[in-house]
Amino acid sequence: MKRDSIVIVGAGANFSAISASDENALRWDKLGYAHLLDLAAKDGRNAFVKETSSVEYWDDMPSAAKIESMAGYLKDFKKIPTQELPTGVAFGINFTTVTINAPLHIQYLLKKLTEEYGVRVIRGKVPAISSAFLGLDTKVVFNCTGNAAKHLEGVKDSKCFPTRGQILLSHAPHVQQNTMRHGKDYETYVIPRPYSNGKVILGGFMQKGVSTADTFGEETESILNRTKEMIPTLDSPDTEILTAFSGLRPSREGGARVSREEISLKGTGRQGTIVHNYGAGGTGFQAGYGMAVEAVNTVTQELQGLIHSSNL
Repeated sequence: MKRDSIVIVGAGANFSAISASDENALRWDKLGYAHLLDLAAKDGRNAFVKETSSVEYWDDMPSAAKIESMAGYLKDFKKIPTQELPTGVAFGINFTTVTINAPLHIQYLLKKLTEEYGVRVIRGKVPAISSAFLGLDTKVVFNCTGNAAKHLEGVKDSKCFPTRGQILLSHAPHVQQNTMRHGKDYETYVIPRPYSNGKVILGGFMQKGVSTADTFGEETESILNRTKEMIPTLDSPDTEILTAFSGLRPSREGGARVSREEISLKGTGRQGTIVHNYGAGGTGFQAGYGMAVEAVNTVTQELQGLIHSSNL
């Protein structure tokens, strides 16, 4: 089976423990969770984010640092007793997650930027990162180029690679709980899409270095078998499989990059400031807010100068 690749439309999305256990990932997760929880409480319907009951399983025991971090901030966090875990599962938790209707949430953010903050959107190709400095008024460029960071002139980060995923969009209004199982070489997940009239995302795959955007029938069958085993109620006449999507998560060895860099702009005799912010892999929706805060904090002085100048 082959279909068009639609990354944002096909994204889950939710807050989960799928991220790594390094210090950066744990910090970004905590910041992102707090932001999403607050957004769900204050503007959830308009932002298309919602608090959702969640259970997550691990085939291998996660690190002590990961468990300690999650226990410290996840709402309603509770370890599942060993005797209640499914066969082959070493550790499990219950907590309140935040699920996200990815395509509509992106539209919400775009509308907020353009209508509330007056952000001007320009679409075009940039042959090099320096091309993003459109004129003398451009002081700071945020490099959020994802998979393109591997080949973009001026960046060319050899640590970047795609991680392919395939998911199924289903209609299963009887499924209300977020459920995930983190395996040794797989990820299985069921994510209700909030404010979507019963849509549910079924997944998935985490194929490091695979760059094809095709979808495959055998992978669809694998997803169905694994998700139905995890949640038997999916095997019901009330479940309808609507379509399959694939996407290429922008991943990076060693984790995402959030850092500031000064470059010389050829032919201008001046310096430019670039803030790199890419490589979140499959954790963009949950870690992205924390990454964005830290990215902005690297140029606080410059941004305050720009605000001051604009008010003169």
